[in-house]
Amino acid sequence: MGSDPKVRAGAVDVVRHWQDLGYLIIYVTGRPDMQKQRVVAWLAQHNFPHGIVSFCDGLVHDPLRHKANFLKSLITDLHMRIHAAYGSTKDISVYSSISLPPTHIYIVGRPTKKLQSQCQFITEGYAAHLAQLEYNHRSRPAKNTTRMALRKGSFGLPGQTEFLRKRNHLLRTISSQPSATCGGTGHRPERTQSQSDSDKERDRE
Repeated sequence: MGSDPKVRAGAVDVVRHWQDLGYLIIYVTGRPDMQKQRVVAWLAQHNFPHGIVSFCDGLVHDPLRHKANFLKSLITDLHMRIHAAYGSTKDISVYSSISLPPTHIYIVGRPTKKLQSQCQFITEGYAAHLAQLEYNHRSRPAKNTTRMALRKGSFGLPGQTEFLRKRNHLLRTISSQPSATCGGTGHRPERTQSQSDSDKERDRE
């Protein structure tokens, strides 16, 4: 909406932490798809790791329901298991609707007694949260994962436009991926081949 939101300190590192453990990163937003280019450019500018990005089809009256339905489709159609989810207090209902336990729902915002039993509040910032994650997951990478269908790295690498165009195809190719992380953010991106031969040929021309 014309603004340039700041990244919360440590947020990118938390996402990379999950990626380094072998989890698929999924960014789910209630924003309309007309903002896709701006949102992905923002992710690229701030070096967020690659992942699937889900937008609403145009303007919708209930973006939270759209988020919930998208996640449910990943679970039912692709047999994914959501491992950890991040968001604000309004997202708690979304994550609860897919039966994610409160211990796996991480919320940025002021803790309230009413919601304290429904999630884990990140009160000390992402850096402290990452330290806790690294302590808890030192030797616990994602289980039974197949080779990642999405290359490691960040959105700033070439070929991102083609990646977005082929999102539905990618969804089909990762159907054997058992785990996923929603939202979220940690280590150095690994550069891999990011352009097809046809893309390189087009670039030369």
